[in-house]
Amino acid sequence: MPASSRPKVFVARILPEDGLRPVVEACDARVWEGELPPSRDELLAAVEGCDGVLALLTDRVDDEFLDRAGPQLKVVSNFAVGFDNIDVPACTRRGIPVGNTPGVLTETTADLAWALLMAAARRVAEGDRYVRAGRWRTWGPMLLLGPDVHGSTLGLVGFGRIGQALARRAMGFGMTILYHDVRRAEAAIETAYGATYVPLETLLARSDYVSLHVNLTSETRHLMNAERLRIMNPSAVLVNTSRGPVVDQRALYEALRHGVIFAAALDVTDPEPMASDDPLLTLENCLVVPHIASASRATRGKMAAMAAANLLAGVRGERLPTPVNPEVYELHEGR
Repeated sequence: MPASSRPKVFVARILPEDGLRPVVEACDARVWEGELPPSRDELLAAVEGCDGVLALLTDRVDDEFLDRAGPQLKVVSNFAVGFDNIDVPACTRRGIPVGNTPGVLTETTADLAWALLMAAARRVAEGDRYVRAGRWRTWGPMLLLGPDVHGSTLGLVGFGRIGQALARRAMGFGMTILYHDVRRAEAAIETAYGATYVPLETLLARSDYVSLHVNLTSETRHLMNAERLRIMNPSAVLVNTSRGPVVDQRALYEALRHGVIFAAALDVTDPEPMASDDPLLTLENCLVVPHIASASRATRGKMAAMAAANLLAGVRGERLPTPVNPEVYELHEGR
């Protein structure tokens, strides 16, 4: 099929072949090949006249974006489960379905959250730096002591799919599991995971490990602020694999520096990427990795395939397999 007769799409970064190949084969596709995301001006220029866009969390989709794309835009497909980079109501008003990639990240993200929890508790990264710096001269009874994980208490802030997957891992370590969510889980789910619902303040006060699994909303922005960090135990570890702004990083720095809590492990930061001179990076008890919770080959491949399926369905005028705003189909029938 000649390129001129194929839908015009923009793909905002190189993707695994599971998703990139079908898009390139079916569409007149421009793929952003840079390691860094396009600048705002580059992004807006790239989406002009497009029938579909496959975006990443680094790409802000708002009215300005939609205006530049033009009225022929049929779909925005997000290569992520979260979609706080997209003004979904603005897309819905214009009859544009938005797709995401739910479900496939659950186990892989829980794996990374568990790895961060273990690494922060047992000071793995700190120990590695200690050896590489030539400081390991002998074994010592007080060297790099940390808290036990087995038999301790895990507090899950957010008890959706990922929170429950982390609870399942914690069960193998004989942990007591507390959770807090805006909606209490069904009794059968609580029983299956041996999880107890408690108010947030109670969870913070009683947990040895607090792991965050919430969406970023106006209510969850800086959910972990100075006041709530002070409620935690001085031996506690905070893990964040949700969204960076859920934690007030200035408050976290002060809490870690002054021993209010024992350690923190972050997969997400505010902003992203974190500046190399961020004060948190001066602290031995803060472990930071570059938003790699979904970074297994299998999971990223599945994400790419789902994002491509949403994009291709949208440009063909078909219902998206995983729409964020399914109401768009009722509001704009016949578009």
